[in-house]
Amino acid sequence: MFSFYNLENLFDTLDDPKVMDDDFTPGGLYQWDKARYEEKIERLAQAIRSTGDKYGYGPPDILGVCEAENHRVLTDLVSHELLRTFGYGIIHRDGPDERGIDVAFLYRKASFSPVSMTWHPLLLRNEERFREFTRDQLVVHGYLDGLPVYVLINHWPSRRGGELRSRPYRIAAAELNLEILDSIRAISPEPVVIAMGDFNDNPTDYAFRKVLRVRKDSDGIKAIDLYNPMAALFKKGMGSLAYRDSWSLFDQIYVSGNLVTGSNPLRFWKAGIHDPAFLTQKRGRFKGYPFRSFTSGRYTGGYSDHFPVYALFITQVKPLFRDD
Repeated sequence: MFSFYNLENLFDTLDDPKVMDDDFTPGGLYQWDKARYEEKIERLAQAIRSTGDKYGYGPPDILGVCEAENHRVLTDLVSHELLRTFGYGIIHRDGPDERGIDVAFLYRKASFSPVSMTWHPLLLRNEERFREFTRDQLVVHGYLDGLPVYVLINHWPSRRGGELRSRPYRIAAAELNLEILDSIRAISPEPVVIAMGDFNDNPTDYAFRKVLRVRKDSDGIKAIDLYNPMAALFKKGMGSLAYRDSWSLFDQIYVSGNLVTGSNPLRFWKAGIHDPAFLTQKRGRFKGYPFRSFTSGRYTGGYSDHFPVYALFITQVKPLFRDD
């Protein structure tokens, strides 16, 4: 199982002068103290631990996350009693984002063996030609139960200032995805690729349709094509976050076509949104939305403003003997 989760401002309580984290300190706007931090860690651990419950499975083998301040908070997360026994490893580095929120790659050591990891900076400039510091794109190459895979972790630029005005930033992020894919294909002509993230775009938006050209159906798909199983969920009106009574599916997982064609022992099975009742707001004007840590600036003690998303894969086992 692969999963992605926007952790919604997982900050520690310490003031880091290098990033804009003042609000998430005991004396800051959100009064972010030890009790609130520990409750946040427990909530997130509960959400992650339950991701595979529907299928009688444990937490994901691979978990991409975003909005984590540093390695310390990730260590506290995977060390929580709900996750500790699953033996998660962490791949992370402090990125250039002004708020100090990073992407990271968590993996169960019993399932995945990393070989290499690279961080690709997204170089953006605003209308005044000043650099906009945003999240790196992380690529991890390794072996999942002995099979080689490349995993891309994304957190594309937000829609601050409006979807249309901010669209060029996400187009640039999609173009960086393409550059990364081309560099991988130069090493392996038909690589197994699984890309995940908070893309701040829906499956039907320009960056996916026109830049990445990710397919929404698998009919006639080729090994080097890209396929987005989340498109069908979005068409049904499903989403991973809500705003003004409208659902968006910004959290997505797309895969290389060879995971669909049957040309690889690892095969895509299904994708979904992990939205059990306990992750959902129970009452009020935001009933049915993801149950978040803060609502309208007030601490509510929830989980995140995003639901986790996941993709399930199966491994084809070839028989030892043929019955001709």
